[in-house]
Amino acid sequence: MTERVQPSRDVVLFAGGGTGGHIYPALAIAERLEAMSRGAGGAAGRGEPRCVFVVSDRAVDARVMQPTGREYVAIPARPLSLRPNGLVRFLWRWGECVKRCRGMIRDARRGGAGVRVVTTGGFVAAPMVQAAIVERAPVTLVNLDAVPGKANAWIEWRLRDRQEFADAFTALPVRADGALASRLTLVPPIVREGASAGMDAAASRAALGLDANRPVLMVTGGSLGARSVTDFVLGLCAGHAAAMRGWQVLHQVGNAEGEVERVRARYAEFGIDAVVAAFVERMGLWWGAADLAISRAGAGAVAEAWANVTPTVFMPYPYHKDQHQRVNAARLVEVGGAVVVDDLIDAGRTLEKSGAVVRGLIDDAGKRAAMRRGLRGLGPADGAERIARTLLA
Repeated sequence: MTERVQPSRDVVLFAGGGTGGHIYPALAIAERLEAMSRGAGGAAGRGEPRCVFVVSDRAVDARVMQPTGREYVAIPARPLSLRPNGLVRFLWRWGECVKRCRGMIRDARRGGAGVRVVTTGGFVAAPMVQAAIVERAPVTLVNLDAVPGKANAWIEWRLRDRQEFADAFTALPVRADGALASRLTLVPPIVREGASAGMDAAASRAALGLDANRPVLMVTGGSLGARSVTDFVLGLCAGHAAAMRGWQVLHQVGNAEGEVERVRARYAEFGIDAVVAAFVERMGLWWGAADLAISRAGAGAVAEAWANVTPTVFMPYPYHKDQHQRVNAARLVEVGGAVVVDDLIDAGRTLEKSGAVVRGLIDDAGKRAAMRRGLRGLGPADGAERIARTLLA
């Protein structure tokens, strides 16, 4: 994609990438911003704002953005690492990324357009915010996790007491002290249109070509996949195959070479009907079709389980030192709509510790119905609309 943002109307630069979890909330906010702007006849008479997405040059970012047909710019940002080689890579790319981001802001302003930066966190956000400070563009910070990441903490520190710091939101209650927590306005989960089914389970299954009358287990490890989650589910099916043959499985495995074929062959070996995919564009239909989901507990997955009222077994990413994914899922667990099990990395150990919990949910429709009732009490996942309303104002 071109790196020059051609000015025509006010521009909103959404900065966040490296995983779909940073990009999808930005897409959700942009969808609502555009729709609400059209309904209001354009913000302040300036027409519908132009939304441009600044992402990383990782392959997963292109895979998320390309099907949307939206304008995006990939910059060579790198995560901050204290390891010598990682620190060198970060510093080497930093200046180039800030320069490119400044260029985007300047290009957008040449025709008199107003420019606002909306950051959804992650290592792409930091150079864009630095550029916004230098170019004096307002910044809206959107925090997604219950424990803010390094980038958001840095952004708050960097913007503190600056007039460029316009607004700050969080889609989950922040379980941390400090200046960032005090600035954040809590909103419900941020969910894009494509991640919400908008129809009942039977209709979702029919849209996917599944049997509308048979229960569905959905498995996802996020945009990058999760081998340990996959192996846990395969082990579960191996030991519970008789019951699972009454189910249908939707399983997203990520892009690892040969993974789709490997997992598809295992389900065939068990005699279980399964759809196995590396990447899923119509994720809302998958959530909507599911009687039970097994998922990582990234902020996006938690939001989508909430929005689609889908009972979920969350398996938080085991390598995060702060275990923030476990905290992400806490609200859904509190209302009885989800359970959290430890991913012990070794599938056999995880099965030994937590297999009975998941088998119990597969075998008991009453338990799953009670989980749905708990999730319905959470209310609508309309965080994107609330943030868009502030941006329009």
